[in-house]
Amino acid sequence: MTTYDTVQELLRRIGEGDAERVAELFAEKSEWRFNWPAEGHPAVPWIRPRSSRADVAEHFRMLGAYHVPELNGTSVARILVDGDDAVVLGDIAQTVAATGRSYTSPFALHLTVTDGLITRYHIYEDSLTVARALSAENLQAS
Repeated sequence: MTTYDTVQELLRRIGEGDAERVAELFAEKSEWRFNWPAEGHPAVPWIRPRSSRADVAEHFRMLGAYHVPELNGTSVARILVDGDDAVVLGDIAQTVAATGRSYTSPFALHLTVTDGLITRYHIYEDSLTVARALSAENLQAS
């Protein structure tokens, strides 16, 4: 598969919500980066250091568990490919299961595909918006 094909397949599998099938597209070890503090955020438990295929599956299982899948409105505006690297631009639109709060955030996802497997996953999003949607304190302030 080309880099573009791998990215398309990743997006398709994420949309299906099958964490194990998403993880199959990743190398056994991969480089992950979030635009969050290294230790993550207490309201957002899926944000933490990751590097293995098992970590990938756990990450996407947690995303599914903390959100209402039927209300996911995430969209992709553009996929840019340059050799082994790809950048996906779009908007995340989710509803948090525990709080019922919806949020939207633009995102950029930088991927590297090596020998048909994803070896880099760097995602940039509005982390403050995500944390606020998951925070019980924010419900009291509203």
